[in-house]
Amino acid sequence: MDKRVKWGIIILIIVGLTGLGLYRFLPKTSTNKQNEAPAPPSGQRNAGRSLNVNAVVIKPQMLVDDYKSKSILLPDEEVDLAFQTSGLITNIYFTEGTAVRKGQLLAKVNDAPLQAQLIRLQAQIQLAEDRVYRQKALLEKDAVSKEAYEQVKTELAMLNADIQLIKANIDLTELRAPFDGIIGLRHVSEGSYASPNIIIATLTKVTPLKIEFYAPEKYANQLKPGTKLSFTLENDLGTYQGQVYAVDSKIDPNTFSFTVRAIYPNSNGRIKPGRTANIQIRMWEADNAIAIPSEAIVPELGVDKVFLYKSGKAQPVPITKGLRNESLVQVLEGLQFGDTLITSGTLQLRTGLSVILNEIE
Repeated sequence: MDKRVKWGIIILIIVGLTGLGLYRFLPKTSTNKQNEAPAPPSGQRNAGRSLNVNAVVIKPQMLVDDYKSKSILLPDEEVDLAFQTSGLITNIYFTEGTAVRKGQLLAKVNDAPLQAQLIRLQAQIQLAEDRVYRQKALLEKDAVSKEAYEQVKTELAMLNADIQLIKANIDLTELRAPFDGIIGLRHVSEGSYASPNIIIATLTKVTPLKIEFYAPEKYANQLKPGTKLSFTLENDLGTYQGQVYAVDSKIDPNTFSFTVRAIYPNSNGRIKPGRTANIQIRMWEADNAIAIPSEAIVPELGVDKVFLYKSGKAQPVPITKGLRNESLVQVLEGLQFGDTLITSGTLQLRTGLSVILNEIE
């Protein structure tokens, strides 16, 4: 026998014996699959199981929506005081940080040259009036022309106009309070040179105070003049009452909010402008309302529904929603007082599913 053929037969025998030995250790998969019971359909796997849930018994309650915001208290009026003319400050008549009245003289710029001009012009008035009187008498006798009479009348009118101009310029040398308020710290001294761009002091009207804040557009139809609000201050135990007096005419397209201004009387002037206020506004309230947690509502094909616990089963009920706040939703139709509402596991609930109450409120 050929040597190559002989070695080929030996190799085949070895391979066959090795394969037979390995076969004995392989798992009997086909046999095991035949002995296994078929898996139940997915719809039957949960049959007989119960879902543990939380629930709440529906009771009448007051449902409210409070809008809260922060604001800075603003003065009713505030102005930087400055002279309308230039000159040397001769007198300062106010004390820093005190109350002043409208029209009160606060400071004075040197007006000596203007006063001298005024005296000179006023001295000419009597002579000009006499001239007009004489010319009128002569005109009635046809002793002078009407043109001559009109000339002296014009001279008198121009003289009076010059006097009024000087008086107006003298008024500009006086700094007076434009409204009642508290005058702040002064920035000049007597002897300083004043000009229209130099601020003498700041006058602030603190009675009443303004409260300016921003509100989201959903309240655009609710916040209007007359709306009441309350606010508190940092490091102050009091609660203060104010009232909206103006609402901006448009909504900001970038922030989708609008500006609201309210007023607080501050009759004793105790609260200073610039303080931070925590505002609260009662937007609406509903007495004896059916109110449920928003997470209990399941929207499905455009219909809102909830699940009630009835005889150990989950039963769906369509509802009609009303008002809502941050956590609760008013239900107008579909529920009654005394119903047991399931509030957890709502995405797993199905009609007729057995449920076990873990917790009930």
